[in-house]
Amino acid sequence: MEENKTKAAEEIKEEAVETEKPEKTKKKSKKDTELEKLKTELESKNDLLLRTAAEFDNFKKRTERERASIAEYAKASVIKELLPILDNIDRAATLEDKTSADYIKGIELIVKQFEGLAQVLGISEVANVGDEFDPNAHEAVMHIEDENLGENVIAQVLQKGYKIGDTVIRPAMVSVAN
Repeated sequence: MEENKTKAAEEIKEEAVETEKPEKTKKKSKKDTELEKLKTELESKNDLLLRTAAEFDNFKKRTERERASIAEYAKASVIKELLPILDNIDRAATLEDKTSADYIKGIELIVKQFEGLAQVLGISEVANVGDEFDPNAHEAVMHIEDENLGENVIAQVLQKGYKIGDTVIRPAMVSVAN
């Protein structure tokens, strides 16, 4: 029982202290209100930041999936164009007489078919004999001395090179005159 009396006495003292200093509690209360407001605003900004970061991450993943899908579609369309040429090569490989005029004509038609596809796709050759050597599009594998050709001029194309637009797909292997 004495404990209850002691608690009651302490509560009365606390109430008396609170009523004696109302201005301090008001100031604290103003500060507390302002602090709570700032905390709420900070939480709101943090939430917005987290949501924006998550949205950006989702955007990156979505664009990567779209890019991969477009690349796959582009590959498939090129392969679809190459399949008839592959079919013709298979037919030519099954012929027994590979020295006949029909066989040679068939191979020439396959080459023309491939060149036509390359033209449709915008693929062009990057080196011809007599062109000036360009290290961005040509790979010099030999140097020769030739008085008829100028310096840094392609003397021989050992392997054709190709490009699409300004992008080199494969550099040409060439012999360059010095």
